[in-house]
Amino acid sequence: MTYDTGFVVHGQISREHFDPAVVRRELAIIRDDLHCNAVQIIGGDPDRLELAARAAAELGLEVWFSPYPLELDPEQILTLFRDCAERAERLRRQGAAVVFVAGVELSVMNRGFLPGENAEDRVEQLMGRPERRAEAIRDLVVRLNAFLRDAAATIRARFHGQLTYASIQFEQVDWNPFDFVTFELIRSAEVADRFRDAVRTLAQDPKPLAITGFGTAAYRGAGDRGGRVLEAVERDPKTAAPVRLNGVYERDEAGQAAYLSELLEIFETEGVDSAFVFLFALPGYPHRPDGDPRDDLDRAGLGIVKLLEGQRGETYPDMDWEPKAAFAAVAERYRG
Repeated sequence: MTYDTGFVVHGQISREHFDPAVVRRELAIIRDDLHCNAVQIIGGDPDRLELAARAAAELGLEVWFSPYPLELDPEQILTLFRDCAERAERLRRQGAAVVFVAGVELSVMNRGFLPGENAEDRVEQLMGRPERRAEAIRDLVVRLNAFLRDAAATIRARFHGQLTYASIQFEQVDWNPFDFVTFELIRSAEVADRFRDAVRTLAQDPKPLAITGFGTAAYRGAGDRGGRVLEAVERDPKTAAPVRLNGVYERDEAGQAAYLSELLEIFETEGVDSAFVFLFALPGYPHRPDGDPRDDLDRAGLGIVKLLEGQRGETYPDMDWEPKAAFAAVAERYRG
């Protein structure tokens, strides 16, 4: 399971409230009720990452310590990695099972690898000009792999456990500096007919294969959109924070549950070593069942729990969320 401690963009953090007691309780639910044995701790604040990672380790979970840089330049990313590698090593030396994840989709999520002011702009500039795409990808591969070699050396000087990077396939990562081959792998309608074969092929690498970043939302047709699932969201033009949905989308918790169950079955049977559902809860996407359905941001949220506003849940009366159908589907798959 992937657990969010808060994304940091331009100094603003997405998860406003971060109570250590709540964090520990949620991680215990991930272990006990979802039957997970590993958790990917993501976010941009090193203190929060360390706190959550320590709580997970104390609960006996394997920790994938995953700083998630957003809109940083390469030197800022290395600074974040240095800090987090030292924290992860302290935890590892105390007996925890720790894998360090050296960022996620760095080429599109950060500055300095592709032209563009934000992730959407970078992807559009890369993919929107077919006549230059091959050349642009070749340039990107050289630039990114040079950075990843530096990053791996920087991290290994401070952290002596296993290391990986959560990649997009077009980045064509050189996996020599890493212990796991890791992909953010999301099924869309366009690739559904060959998705299983692709997973099987990726799993043939001599190094173990990890899959991160896979998930979908709870509106009808979300799974078909793959990585475009959040295009249903209207955002604040200045902060990029979610405001409302840009149309009326039918709620479909069963569809989200089926999508995750199907992918987990594929990963289990096709040789994947580790798989991390994206994600437990996504702050900023509250469940608003009353009123205009476009205000029910949870329909587009990728969390397997729906965040409540000003009230507690029924299943877990001490938590301000309620499990979705996807929660039960993941628990059933992991229980088996």
